[in-house]
Amino acid sequence: MIWDYHQMGHDLTPADVAIGLGSHDLGVAAASADLYHAGLFTALVFTGGNSPTAKARFPRGEAVHFREHALELGVPDDAILVEPNAANTGQNITFTRELLAAAGIVPETVLLVSKPYMERRSFATARKLWPEVEVRCASEPLELDDYVKSIGDEKLVLDMLVGDLQRVIEYPKLGFAIAQDVPEDVHDAYESLIRDGFTSRLID
Repeated sequence: MIWDYHQMGHDLTPADVAIGLGSHDLGVAAASADLYHAGLFTALVFTGGNSPTAKARFPRGEAVHFREHALELGVPDDAILVEPNAANTGQNITFTRELLAAAGIVPETVLLVSKPYMERRSFATARKLWPEVEVRCASEPLELDDYVKSIGDEKLVLDMLVGDLQRVIEYPKLGFAIAQDVPEDVHDAYESLIRDGFTSRLID
């Protein structure tokens, strides 16, 4: 239920630029490459430095490793920009916006590519910090069971589902994102998972 809630279900149409949001999940780079080859955009930014869940896997930074993977998947080098410093989703959006402006790119439409369970939070963040652009979201088209297998750590994935939903709920109060309606059954599922101990990604 929470997995489905996190995904926006946007219809994907061509965008001025795509932004691959850094994380521990190399599937973001793979999905970005697939969408590039589908002709949905011609400019792609990978953004992200290091994070606690990704540092061991991507020691040179998330965006750097994502770019290398996209190149292996046939995305041309001149289509990719790298923003290597962002440490959270707000910085992903802000630093990417600054990078694009420096390159003379002022998009009207942006496609955010993220982990499947990060679509809603990235959408809410971008709408708060970059309200003048039209934002659509995409991710790898995986069911939850298949995603867990791809990551190889069920506890981590469920902890992240819970943590991202907490941020969807709490971040608007802090000015980090626009508010999103959370259906009662989704909120009940969230509370149930917290009671069951899926709490390692919760913020204080």
